[in-house]
Amino acid sequence: MQFPATRTPKLFRTITTATVTASLHNPPNSTTTGNREAEQSCLALLQSCNTLPKLFQTHTYILKLGLQNNPLVLTKFASTSSDLEDIDYASSFIFSPRSGTRLYDTFLFNTVIRAYAHTTHSRDRALCYYRVMLGYGVLPNKFTYPFVLKACAGLGSLNLGKSVHGSVVKFGFDDDVHVQNTMVHMYCCCDGGINYAQKVFDEMPKLDSVSWSAMIGGYVRLGWSSDAIGLFRKMQMVGVHPDEITMVLVLSACTDLGAFELGKWVESYIEKEGVQKNVELCNALIDMFAKCGDVDKALKLFRDMSGRTIVTWTSVIVGLAMHGRGLEAVSLFEEMIGTGVAPDDVAFIGLLSACSHSGLVENGRKYFDLMIKRFKIVPKIEHYGCMVDLFCRAGLVKEALEFVQNMRIEPNPIVLRTLISACRAHGELKLGESITKQLIRNEPMHESNYVLLSNIYAKMSHWEKKTKIRELMDKRGMKKIPGSTMIELDNKIYEFVAGDKSHGQSKEIYEMVDEMGRELKRAGYAPTTSEVLQDIDEEDKEDALNRHSEKLAIAFALLNTQPGTPIRIVKNLRVCSDCHSATKFISKIYNREIVVRDRNRFHYFKEGLCSCGDFW
Repeated sequence: MQFPATRTPKLFRTITTATVTASLHNPPNSTTTGNREAEQSCLALLQSCNTLPKLFQTHTYILKLGLQNNPLVLTKFASTSSDLEDIDYASSFIFSPRSGTRLYDTFLFNTVIRAYAHTTHSRDRALCYYRVMLGYGVLPNKFTYPFVLKACAGLGSLNLGKSVHGSVVKFGFDDDVHVQNTMVHMYCCCDGGINYAQKVFDEMPKLDSVSWSAMIGGYVRLGWSSDAIGLFRKMQMVGVHPDEITMVLVLSACTDLGAFELGKWVESYIEKEGVQKNVELCNALIDMFAKCGDVDKALKLFRDMSGRTIVTWTSVIVGLAMHGRGLEAVSLFEEMIGTGVAPDDVAFIGLLSACSHSGLVENGRKYFDLMIKRFKIVPKIEHYGCMVDLFCRAGLVKEALEFVQNMRIEPNPIVLRTLISACRAHGELKLGESITKQLIRNEPMHESNYVLLSNIYAKMSHWEKKTKIRELMDKRGMKKIPGSTMIELDNKIYEFVAGDKSHGQSKEIYEMVDEMGRELKRAGYAPTTSEVLQDIDEEDKEDALNRHSEKLAIAFALLNTQPGTPIRIVKNLRVCSDCHSATKFISKIYNREIVVRDRNRFHYFKEGLCSCGDFW
């Protein structure tokens, strides 16, 4: 039998050279009192091992006592090595060419498979040792397959997972709820596996909280947040009590949808049902409130927490960034450092983003340098992207271009698109055209590159060139990602797209849009018709702007809520300058506070003003 290749530490080679040969000539007799005492002695030593040097010493002791083929000792050795994050060391010993594998049992193989399944870099070896196990005629049990399936989930291999599923059926473990739960999770983690997960889930005779959480988690991973919420409601209807894992997933779905009222209900449900509020659940609550529009509530939860992690601090910093409260984010970051919590690369992304959204150019420069020099963090493309965004939002297009040219890594398309958008916004149209053409050469099938070039030609009034770009997109089957806006009302999520007429209240919504248009003009609003990318007359351009998804959602809210009620909407793209200007007027005309979460940040419109100060 060929064992998976593992690294063999020099220390291990030294130990085996000195002791293995002699001990093989004197195999232990496990029935003797002396060997039982030696076995217990080794197990006790392994139990107390908390460093690798101690493990190496115990390894020598095992060989000295001739217990290198004792399954119980080897199982504990593997478990201890895994705890010390060095399962390779154990496997190179347990499965060395001179090992007496005839005594190895299912428990030992399960321990090794489990250890590899829990790694981030060697999950494929879990499958290798599973095959070794079968090759030696050692039969798997119901505890084997959750570990094997977990490894398949980590690898994201649908075909591999389906093969293991076949083995589960062959050995008769397909009716075990723990195996079924892990199988649902595995399929949810594989591209194209969600339908298989649903089939396993639907055919399970008994569903526990883990089953529901696995399926809800699958929907959340795919971004099917409405489906995740719907499944959670079914879970409640059948009387299955959710645990903290379920609630973390449900809160993640609320966060994605921007479902503030539902998120508040989930918080009260957690309190009412006595769901254990561990750190992960508290972090999820903070993240939900911050990203659903109530960053002050997120801050209160943060202050009430005792065991904060770096994730806790980062969630609040990112939340403050999204709300344009950059100085508070900077202050919180300094507080974090003062408490002895070392920032990681994600915390710096949040901090630099906060600087960007609040126009804190000098702060951004300072913290970018601090990250590199004091905390020795090598900048990733996300950090560079934040800095480019910082310069671009401040109108420092030339400085942004110089920064990109001096980056130590190649700029990715996202960085270049940020630069192109800034060129368009600040009149550097020729430069934007040049960069976009280069981007199209590098990514000829990415539709957003063509949209950017089309936008630039529209701004330059080069309608013939713009038309050719659109024709090329049509020829290649490319379509612009449509703008969509979601709004939560009476425990339901409604979604609108530009020009949408599918809603049951379409007639009333468009009548309200027309009324809004008349009121806006009366108040002095002038449409930003340059946002319309067609060569049509001004009246048609104004009509096209009135059909943007956020205006439809606001009209729907004005029709269906009491006067003075705040309106909260979530846009999938960055809000356009015309809708931004119009929403300021609407907030004053209709005396409504309007909260808009777009792709980048929050905008609070009230009495004709926006919290972003037009710096967005």
